[in-house]
Amino acid sequence: MSIPSLDPELLRAFVVVAERLSFTRAAEQLNRTQATVSLQVKRLEERLEIALFHRSTARVELTAAGEGFLIDARRILALNEQAVARVSSQRVSGHVRIGVMEDYGTKILPRLLADIAGRFPLVQVDMEIGLTARLLKRLGSSFDAVIAMHPEGSSGGELICRERAIWAAARAHAVEELDPLPVALSDPDCLFRAWAIAALNKAGRAWRLAYVSPSLAATEAIVEQGLAVTVVKGSMLAPGLRGVHPGLDMPLLPGAEIRLHRAEAASAGVALVVDQLANRLRLSALGS
Repeated sequence: MSIPSLDPELLRAFVVVAERLSFTRAAEQLNRTQATVSLQVKRLEERLEIALFHRSTARVELTAAGEGFLIDARRILALNEQAVARVSSQRVSGHVRIGVMEDYGTKILPRLLADIAGRFPLVQVDMEIGLTARLLKRLGSSFDAVIAMHPEGSSGGELICRERAIWAAARAHAVEELDPLPVALSDPDCLFRAWAIAALNKAGRAWRLAYVSPSLAATEAIVEQGLAVTVVKGSMLAPGLRGVHPGLDMPLLPGAEIRLHRAEAASAGVALVVDQLANRLRLSALGS
C-alpha cells in the first residue's frame, strides 16, 4: 500500500479553514476563491481517505480525525517553512514590529525571538508590551503583527492556542475566603478585568478593588503577598501562586483564545519572519 503524499498547499488550506471554521473567511485569508479552497480540502480528504470536517449550511466543524490531523498538519507546514528559512534566512532583511501581551512577551517570546534572530541575522525585531485592545488599534501603523487575547469563539486573526482564565491567589493565604474579596486587576481596557468584575457581580460575590496596575509582574507580586486575588492565564501561573478552583466562593471565568493579527501589505521578509513566529508559537503551545 502506497502512502499518499501531502501537498503543502492542501495542508495550508486545511489549516486555515480549521482555524477560521469557515471556507469563506479562509478563502479571503489565502486570497483564493471559496471554490478553490473547498476543492483543495476535498482533494486532501480524498488522499487521506477520511473526512476532516463536518459541513452544514450553518457551520463548519472539525471531525475527530480532523482535530488530530490538525496537529500534524501544523508540524509539517512548520518544518517545511523552517527548511526554506534555513537556505534563505541569510538573505532576508527588514524591520519587524511586534505587539504582545505582557505574559507572553516576558515568558514565551524571548526564547522564540532569540531563535528567530539566529536564523535571520539581518532582520531587526522590535517588541512592545501592552493590552490587547490598545495594541490592535495600532496594527499596521505601529505593528506588523499583534499577539492578542480574545474571548473564546472569536474569528479575527489566526488562532494560536486556547487558554483558560483562572483565579490566582498566594499559596500560603486563603484570600478567596475574605469578605469582601480583595481583587488586584489591570487597567479598564484589560479583558481579564472585565471578565472578573462581570463574573463576581453575576455571582453576587462582595468584592473590592484592592490594587490596580498595568504591570502583570507588579500585580503578581501583590497577590503573592496574600493581599488580593487576580486573574491569569492557566498556562502562565507564577511559581508563588496557586489556581483557585471555581465553586461556591469563586465564579467560573470565560475561556480565552490567543490569536495573531497581521498588518496588511507586509514585505516578503516581514511576512516570512511572522510566519516563523506564528508556527513557533503554535508548537510552543503544544509543548514542543
